[in-house]
Amino acid sequence: MTQELIDLKKSILEGRYADALALVDELEGMSKQAILRNIQAYLRILLIHLIKNQVEQRLTGSWANSIRNSIREIKNLNIKDNKKFYYINLGEWEILIEEEVIEDAIADASDEVMNGAYNQFQLAEIVDRNQIIQIALKFLALIYSYTAKELPAVVAENLTQLVGGEDWKEGRR
Repeated sequence: MTQELIDLKKSILEGRYADALALVDELEGMSKQAILRNIQAYLRILLIHLIKNQVEQRLTGSWANSIRNSIREIKNLNIKDNKKFYYINLGEWEILIEEEVIEDAIADASDEVMNGAYNQFQLAEIVDRNQIIQIALKFLALIYSYTAKELPAVVAENLTQLVGGEDWKEGRR
């Protein structure tokens, strides 16, 4: 990106405004791609912990924290600077999850589920992808309906609906 900024400055100073505008477009694209990569990273973390919850049939405090933090970070990253538009709209999550994130999440979760008892191929056979996606979509929908201040409490309430969520809420192991 540094070279693009140098080129942008040079184009402006030389009066080559069409070149400068092209560089601005390129920089905007690079910025958007970086934001989308960060969103995908948090989405993968969310899915990993939903997979662990599904397979192990429990919810730990650590997993709950990871889910809540992932949702909060996705909300923060997803809103554009104008605070009116999103990088990923509500109806676009399912395609993103199915096409780009779920398989990586399963592979990554294989090291953690049941202390690594399953490799990624075995875990892929066990995981109910549709259920994981539907639960993830439910959590992701919250970012469009609640403020950053309201979101942690709403996510916590939704966490109680997961397998083992009531035990987590009551502090039972």
